[in-house]
Amino acid sequence: MPHDQEPTRSALLTAAVDTERHVARLGWDQPPRLFALVPTALLREREPSLAGRLSEADDTGYTAVEQDGLPPTADLESLLGRVAWPEEVAGVALAVERIVVPPEAERNLPDDPGAATDQLAAHPDRKDVRLLAACLRDGEQICLLRQREHDSDDAVAIGRDIAPGLTHALAATLRD
Repeated sequence: MPHDQEPTRSALLTAAVDTERHVARLGWDQPPRLFALVPTALLREREPSLAGRLSEADDTGYTAVEQDGLPPTADLESLLGRVAWPEEVAGVALAVERIVVPPEAERNLPDDPGAATDQLAAHPDRKDVRLLAACLRDGEQICLLRQREHDSDDAVAIGRDIAPGLTHALAATLRD
């Protein structure tokens, strides 16, 4: 649903949409990108030098702060299992690209993970998607999905159950 047709928008959804559009502007074939969601008012208070960049931001919302230097890894869940956040971070967002194939494409895959990935990547019915999962410490979660073949801001799917495993792993990074 295009964002201008939504009856109400939570601060998390607004931050997720803004972050997904930021990532989308840089094109496809990106590594995973992790963002801390910091209350905009807190960021403005603690980092006055950023005030110019935050001038249009809603102080009741969140600002995404990208976490540079993510180590390259094929095991995203393992990476997320090692992430912890200071209390000032109200939430997190993760953008990750995936290949989606029909279930039958996963039958009879080679045992070698690299060969299996190559076979799936070469499947004629593969779809490239980007997921942007976001969650807050209070448990609110959202996920956005953009398809490469329908790469348009008004064609991004928004839902709570698009990638439940990913949002669960992301939410676990916020627990003490």
